[in-house]
Amino acid sequence: MRTRYRFERRALLTGGGALALTAVAGARIPLAQTLDKVSFQTNWRAQAEHGGYYQAVAAGIYRRHGIDCEIRMGGPQQNPAQLLLAGRVDFIMSNGFQALNYVRENLPFLTIGAIMQKDPQILMTHEGNGINSFEDMKGRPVLIGASGRVTYWPFLKARFGFTDEQIRPYTFNVGPFMADRMAIQQGFISSEPFAALQAGARPKVFLIADAGYQNYQTTIDVSRRMVAEKKDLVQRFVNATIEGWASYMAGQDVAAANTAIKRDNPEMDDAKIAYAVRVMNEAGIVHSGDSLQLGIGAMTEARWKSFYEGMRDVGRYPEGMDYTKAFSLDFVNKRVGLA
Repeated sequence: MRTRYRFERRALLTGGGALALTAVAGARIPLAQTLDKVSFQTNWRAQAEHGGYYQAVAAGIYRRHGIDCEIRMGGPQQNPAQLLLAGRVDFIMSNGFQALNYVRENLPFLTIGAIMQKDPQILMTHEGNGINSFEDMKGRPVLIGASGRVTYWPFLKARFGFTDEQIRPYTFNVGPFMADRMAIQQGFISSEPFAALQAGARPKVFLIADAGYQNYQTTIDVSRRMVAEKKDLVQRFVNATIEGWASYMAGQDVAAANTAIKRDNPEMDDAKIAYAVRVMNEAGIVHSGDSLQLGIGAMTEARWKSFYEGMRDVGRYPEGMDYTKAFSLDFVNKRVGLA
């Protein structure tokens, strides 16, 4: 029986060629064996940024690993962390802040893999307006949402001298951006710039991760109990997920996965998906840094330490918190997904 945890604390933050995939322990289960059913909760509506999970389902990768995986699509009325804490899902898509929140709140959950080595969060403005760096944005109005104010904004304040007086409300559409050539707004590298292009703008994009923002994004979170009691299943889920991402980012037979994304989220179309995959590859969102040597999903204690200390220094987390409880390296860094 699945353990249930009462949620009584404040809501936690959600912020090529052919592949030669390395075999690891627990990588294959005979097809005749009964499949292990698991559920995976995404953090938003279906999109290319979730493509590896959809690929692992559509291409039968989870099934080859002995898993029947149900992808549950997120949305504005859902908090994946609350669903995980309540025992309603087995795995969730999350980020580095959520993992540290588990530690701060003394909750028995952790991160076991990070699909995106770079957080796709950006600031964007218009080409040709004289704003050519983060330094040029100091003192200028910036349109950002509530979650950004407690995630990447403290980093920008510490790194570039931004101030809270610059903050303007973000309405989650490009209308205000299109109306002002000096506008600066938040976005994801794979989404808002495309909307601006479609509206006739020439967006200039600044990836915050390239300025030193070390948040892991599109992480896999799970309960400590599941890690302890079903370690083989957890490993197979991680391996299959990584293989799905390797296949999806390489564009290998992804039509069925993209069809499933468009089915779950009719706002997606082929042009949006193609743009997102292209810019994620160009920016190294999945393939960069540690993942180039350790495989997709890679994490290191050194980076977690640096991320925690940076957020501690801006008042996001307390001094002396044991950040090592936020994650486990047992299931990644096995070179799975390397071409």
